[in-house]
Amino acid sequence: MKKKAIAIITARGGSKRIPKKNIRNFCGKPMIAYSIEAALDSGLFDEVMVSTDSREIADIAVTCGAAVPFFRSAETSDDFASTSDVLLEVIRRYRELGQRFDYMCCIYPTAPFLTAEKLKEAMRLMELEQPVSVMPVVRFSYPPQRCFVQREDGTIAYKYEEYLRSRSQDLEPLYHDAGQFYLYHTETYLRFNGVVRENILPIIVPESEVQDIDTEEDFKIAELKYRLLISQAECKGEGL
Repeated sequence: MKKKAIAIITARGGSKRIPKKNIRNFCGKPMIAYSIEAALDSGLFDEVMVSTDSREIADIAVTCGAAVPFFRSAETSDDFASTSDVLLEVIRRYRELGQRFDYMCCIYPTAPFLTAEKLKEAMRLMELEQPVSVMPVVRFSYPPQRCFVQREDGTIAYKYEEYLRSRSQDLEPLYHDAGQFYLYHTETYLRFNGVVRENILPIIVPESEVQDIDTEEDFKIAELKYRLLISQAECKGEGL
C-alpha cells in the first residue's frame, strides 16, 4: 500500500525584518512560489498545503497550486509560536478532517534553492533507512572552532584556545541547518511532540545553494546566487 505524504509550507504573514518576505518578488516570482513548485514537481505529496494567517499569502499560494484548507489559529500566528507548534496544529487539523499521512515535510517559504530532486533524495533516504527525519545541511565555510569572542574591554580572544595552533584542515567538519525543509515520519514526530534530536539523516548541500534570508542584504545575496545558478544551469543545458 502506497504511503501518504504531505508538504506543509509554513508562511506567517507578519515578517518584521523584511515586510511581506514570503510573497516578495524574487527573481520574477513570489518567494513562496519556489517552495510550492518544488513540492508539486517532486510528485511525492498527496497534499501540498500552506499554513498561514494571511489572506494575501493564501490567495497567492492557491494561485501557485497549493491548498489552504484552513487558516492558522491565533496561538500559532504570534511571534512566540514555533515551527513545531504550527506543524502539530496542521497534522491534528487534518486528522479532524479524517486525513492521515505517513510522512510530513515542513518546507520553508523562503527556500528558492529548493528543488524537486532534493526532496526526492530525502524521501529515498526516508524510505530506505527509516530515520525520524531527513534534512539538508551545509558545512560551515570557516571552522567554528577558530571563532573569536569579544571581551568586556572590547578586545577579542579565541573562544577555544585548544585549537589555537590547529590547522583548519585538521579540524572536525561541522554543519548547520540549510533552512530549506525537514522530512519527518509523522507518527514518530507526534510521539516526540515535535522535538526531534536524534536519528536525523543529512543531505549535504553546497554553500552556493544555501542562503539565510533575514535582512535586505541577505535578500540581495540570495538573488545574486540564484541568478548565478540559473546562468550555470543554462550553460550546461540543465534546469535548476
